[in-house]
This record gives sequence, C-alpha cells and structure tokens, in this order.
Amino acid sequence: MFFPEVLLTVMLTSPPDVEARPVVTVPHGVRMVDPYSWLREKENPAVITYLDAENEYADSRTAHLEPLRQALYGEMLGRIKEDDSSVPWQANDGWTYYSRTEEGKPYEIICRRQGDDGAEQIILDVNKEAEGLEFYDVTTWETSPDGRRLAWLADRTGYEENDLLVKDLSTGEIIDDSVHNANPFTLSWANDNETIFYARHDEAKRSDRIFRHVTGTPAEQDVLVYHDPDGMYYVSADRSRSGEAILVKTESQLTSEWHAVDPDSPERPPQVIAPRRHGIEYEVERHGDRYFIRTNEDATNFRVVTVPVKTPGSEHWTEFIPHDPDVYVTGIDVFKGHLVVSERRGGYSAIRVVDLETGDQHVIDVPEPVSVISGGTNERFDTTTFRYQYQSPVTPSSTFDYDLVNRERVLRKQREVLGGFNSSDYVTRRIEAVADDGVVVPISVVHHRDVEPDGTNPLLVYGYGAYGSSANPWFSSNRLSLLDRGVVVAIAHIRGGGEMGRHWYDTGKMAQKMNTFTDFVAATEALRDQGWGDPGRIAMQGGSAGGLLIGVVLNIRPDLYRFAHADVPFVDVINTMSDPSIPLTVGEYEEWGNPGEPAAFHRMLAYSPYDNIREMDYPAILVTAGLNDSRVHYWEPAKWTARLRDHKTDDNLLLLRTNMGAGHGGASGRYGRLEETAFEYAVLLDQLGLIKD
Repeated sequence: MFFPEVLLTVMLTSPPDVEARPVVTVPHGVRMVDPYSWLREKENPAVITYLDAENEYADSRTAHLEPLRQALYGEMLGRIKEDDSSVPWQANDGWTYYSRTEEGKPYEIICRRQGDDGAEQIILDVNKEAEGLEFYDVTTWETSPDGRRLAWLADRTGYEENDLLVKDLSTGEIIDDSVHNANPFTLSWANDNETIFYARHDEAKRSDRIFRHVTGTPAEQDVLVYHDPDGMYYVSADRSRSGEAILVKTESQLTSEWHAVDPDSPERPPQVIAPRRHGIEYEVERHGDRYFIRTNEDATNFRVVTVPVKTPGSEHWTEFIPHDPDVYVTGIDVFKGHLVVSERRGGYSAIRVVDLETGDQHVIDVPEPVSVISGGTNERFDTTTFRYQYQSPVTPSSTFDYDLVNRERVLRKQREVLGGFNSSDYVTRRIEAVADDGVVVPISVVHHRDVEPDGTNPLLVYGYGAYGSSANPWFSSNRLSLLDRGVVVAIAHIRGGGEMGRHWYDTGKMAQKMNTFTDFVAATEALRDQGWGDPGRIAMQGGSAGGLLIGVVLNIRPDLYRFAHADVPFVDVINTMSDPSIPLTVGEYEEWGNPGEPAAFHRMLAYSPYDNIREMDYPAILVTAGLNDSRVHYWEPAKWTARLRDHKTDDNLLLLRTNMGAGHGGASGRYGRLEETAFEYAVLLDQLGLIKD
C-alpha cells in the first residue's frame, strides 16, 4: 500500500474512529493546542493503522535502496565472526564462565566449565528461550553463590517488564517462574542460595521497591525490603564484590542514599550507611570492616573517602583520594589489596590503580589518546588481576588482563573483524570547536586515511549531551561501511555529558540546557570550516536524549544539515514532562525542570522540538521508534513527525519507521539490529549523495 504524505496528513488531522479531539491547555498563560494527542491511544486500532501506514510509506520511499541495504547488511555481517566466544572469567563459585555465539543464531549461549579444561556446561541458551518470540532480552543473570542455580530476568516485549526465572543447574529444570513485572536491572543472591533480591516499579515504571524472594515460594509471599515513596528516586540492589553485603541504592539525579543488608542474614532489615542530604551523591563498596565511598561532598569532580562499617555516617568519613578539579572520578572498584579508580582526564577515560598497603598509585597507560578504557568483568575480590576493555575508533574492542602488582598486561582477546579490516586504513584525531561563550568543545573524528580536510567530504556528526553521560570514541565495525565510502564521522563531546568533568554536565542542563544545542552547532561549524565536511553534505544523528538534541538543532539551524536521523527521540518535552504518569517524568525534574514551575516551563518551551516547529524548510529527516518503548513512548516521534509534515515547506524526505515489536533499544537479536542499521545507513548514504548508479 502506498501512502503519499498528503494522505498521512489527512489521517492525522481527521483520525478515523477517534473520539478524542485535539487537546487544548493554557499552562502559565500560554495557550497550547495538541492536534495529534490522539496518537497516544495505543489500544486504538486507528493508531496502529497509522503507524503501519508510516512504515509502508517509508518502505515505498526507500524501495530503490533495497540493493544497497542488502549490500550493507552483507558487509556488516561479513565483518562479524558469527561463531565466537567471550574471554572466560572466573567467578567466586569456582566455575569459569563465558558466552558464545553460533552462526545463524541471533542470541548468545551462556556457558561454564570447571577450570580451564573442564567440559562445557550450557547454563542458558538464549536462542531456545526466544523461540517463537519477536523480542527476547536477558537483561541480567546471576548464579547463586554455590553455583548450583541460575537466576535471570527476561524481557519479552521491550517494555522492560521482566520475568524472574530460576533454573536448577544440576537438572536443567526451571524451578521458579512466579515473579513477573520485575525491574530489568536488579538481581542479587543472598548467601543461603535460596533468597533473591529484586526490584519492582510503580505505575510510572519507576523502580521504587526492593523485594526478597525465596526460591520456590509464591511471589505473593515476597517480603518488601525497602520502599522509596519519593517519585524523584529510583532504587536498586547489588551484591558487593567482596560478598560481604547486599547494597541497596536509592538515588535521584542529584542525591543518593545507600543501605546494607547482611547476605548471611537476608531477613534482617537494611541499615542506612549515610542518610540522604540534598545535592550529595555517593556510591559504596565494602572492604572488610570499612566502606570505600566515592562522593561529591565538597568535591565537584568527586573524591574517595573511607569509613568504618560500624559507624558509616558522613561525620566519620576519612579522606582517601582528595578532590582534583582536573580529574573527574567516575567510579571505584575495590579488591582485597587494591582500589581501581575510573576517571576522566582531558576529556577521555583513564584508570588509576592504588595499592592499599603501600599507597602507591599509577595510571594505566593507553596507546592512543582518542580511546576508551573501562573495567571489564571482575567478579573476584581476592585477586591481583584486573580485567579491562580498551578500544578506539580505529582499534577493535580488546580485553586485557592487568597485573596490579607488576603492572604487566596480557591481551586476552581483540575482537576479530573479518573482511580484510586493517586499522592502518583509518585515522582518528581530536579537534576542537569554540562555543558561543568561548568554551572549547572537543570533537573526536575518524575517517579513511585517503580522506583529506579539503571541504569535499560527506560528514556525519553524532551527539548526546545529557545525564552526565559521556559519548566515548568507541569502535564500530558497522561504521566501516561509512568510512570506506568516504564519510567522515565525528563525535561532538558537548555539554550535558560528562567528558570534561562534572561541570560539563552541570553547565548543560536545567537553566543552561541551551549550551548542549549551541555546542553541537559550534562543533558542526568547526568541522565544516576546518574542511572536514562539504557544507552541502552534512548529516547529524542522535538517539533518545540525543534525539532531543537533533530536534532542537533542526529548529534553530536547519540550514546547516542535509540530513538528520533522530532515533527514539525525546522531542515532546512539555507534554511529557507535564504528565507524572509517564515513566521517567518525575525523576527527571532535576535534569530538565518541572514545567509546573513557570520559569522552568518557559525555559523548556523555548527549546522543546515539538512546540517549536515552524513554517520553514527542513532537511531530509529519518525518525525511528519502538512501539513498546517505555522510556520515550512511540507517540513522541509519531506526533513530532506528524507536526513536521503539517508545517515544513520543503519537499525533502521525511520518514517515520517504527519497530512494532521492540522497545527503546530496537531489535533484540544481532541480525535484527544489523537489518535496522543497514536501512538507516542506506538512507543516510542516499541523502549524502553517495549512491552510485
């Protein structure tokens, strides 16, 4: 079926079989009309009909790209070693664990063996669990301390409402499947090998409660361990590496509070470590009779303190690593004899090692300045070996084992990239842009070695800029399909992220949120002016909160770009943040603001992409979404696309493509993800004029 854009517009302004009329509100004296509000009615057949029509329209407008899509899919699949396995890791239960994949199967197979040469035991074949399902995602799995049982959380829709399953590994039988609608990311065993801690969410999908479940008993008998009624806070629980505590965390965007449960006595109530104080964040690791704590108390870039377990209040905290305004402490890993500190230095990640006996410190060196180094799987507490991951835009993900004592490293595995990949064919570099207020914004760039900054190159600029999350310069074998066609790819490390320290985040949120968007524009202009991009062939891409970035920039500088890809974009800022029943809304008042407050409302209204669409020309736009997305609901990209159709004055391509069986992360299997990427790349390359006849 072919749906021209005019028919799609008619469907939106005159929706069939829809009783609700456009919503009109007058918040803080501003009259706002939302003619597309009916698209929120997911259960209404007319909504599904419309989304299906958009998908058919997208397919019809891109039918000529099918050969390219197939070629891209073949290229990307051809770089993947389909029969592959992870580097094994040792767990505290005496087993060695690893995962592997098999050719033609979309999901991983989780395995273990005794020692290095023991027989393989498959403990979870995700392919079998996913049979007959359009979507299946194992979000978390943990074996019991004695290694006899496996618990995992399974999402079957993408809506992040998980089932908790427990398997007896000696028989292979599922012995418990009574817990449903659990949070995807909390799962911890007590030392009795029977008790499991998990989280549930409220009506707005805020993780607000920790429960204690005894294997084999009905979920109705589960005991509430901790509840935080404050809508600003999210709770979770995790087992400390030392095995000495189950640590319950509750945190908002600005404040945190931790509690400890004795894993030997899981029925005892949690004990608070340090009561919450507004604006004070901290995280905790257990080390014998003391806690190591990372905190921002009197430390914008965080510092590390220690405190006795028996008297953990902040009045007893003792300085261990002082605050450094030039070094952002982003995390800590505690081992028996060493503290490993994750940091950001000069915009990029770093790892510092501290000997707990001697106090000696050193930073693990990396071969490339534009790179990412991060901790890997490190389950054992009593060890002097630290596993870390390293990659750069030109170096595939590499797993190293690092001796914390003699400082020697062993490369355990580098991801194998098939198809004749040679890292020397590509170049990565850092350049800088100057923002409107004079702040220097770093940019990571990767390109083929034959590309020169001569002003003729197609350019793709990626950005995120929210939650203090850093957009690291990662490796992507899929990206090679762009680089080999001459595309320059840049990552703009804009404010709102955490690349340059905590102040980088603080100066890109709330009242200073516009810095995120103007930084991105400045980065694009710098790339263009320095010759990395042809002014007529510049594209941008961002997802989720990065989709907000794309939406805002489209409104303020549409002339700067030829094409934009907004993936699961958060674009309906006022409507979403005004509805506390929507997941994430209340908890993000400290990120964006509360539109119930007049000053915040007007500030957010000034940049909200949906509310600032104007009668003007826009570049070509691809919008991608997931029907079961619980973070950015499908109706945000759908409404935004509809309003764009109704107002834009150009004939440029505008596509909305919704995955009707997935959520925020798109397709769950590796082949499904490749198909989505191939479609997106084909549209991008077409719009940048790189399709060869």
